[in-house]
Amino acid sequence: MPPRPVYREPHRIAAGPVMAGIGAGLLWFVLFGALARSLATYAWWTVAAAVTAWLVSVFLAVLGDRGVAVGVALISGVGLSVAAGFVAADWIATNDWPLW
Repeated sequence: MPPRPVYREPHRIAAGPVMAGIGAGLLWFVLFGALARSLATYAWWTVAAAVTAWLVSVFLAVLGDRGVAVGVALISGVGLSVAAGFVAADWIATNDWPLW
């Protein structure tokens, strides 16, 4: 009997590029967050940063390094979740929607 076939990913994702994508995404969100003056502007700047990071992640996944794309997408989801948590906490505390 022939041995069972072994299927391997032709372009594997390594830990180094993923960490580089996480670092770049983290720097991206810190720079966008530094532009904010209030919670509302922080939330809107974070949404803008997340949309552009997802576009870059799609571009990298198609034409560039998929490991970096995974890191950027991962940190953009985390950054958007943190901003949504701050908005929700303020909304619960003040009973006033902070984004308008």
